[in-house]
Amino acid sequence: MSAYMIVNVDVKDPAMYEEYRTKVPALIRKHGGEHLVRGGKSVILEGDWKPSRLVIFRFPDIASAQRLFNDPEYQPLKALRQLASTADIVVVEGS
Repeated sequence: MSAYMIVNVDVKDPAMYEEYRTKVPALIRKHGGEHLVRGGKSVILEGDWKPSRLVIFRFPDIASAQRLFNDPEYQPLKALRQLASTADIVVVEGS
């Protein structure tokens, strides 16, 4: 079953985040993932959530998304992302 990684990211250092953004797509593809949403306008229909920048990826399954997150090649990029931004990340199964 497909899995969707939903990321709400608040970019603090745009130049540093840009470096992360240009390097991470190859690792996402390595684990079978694809970008569905990268930022863009969002409209709150209900509730108090105020997302900063939403990014959504589709993976073959939750295990694939977890393998990306735990991949040794991703660790330096993860550290770079954490220096450049704060994020909330969730993976959910879906069709």
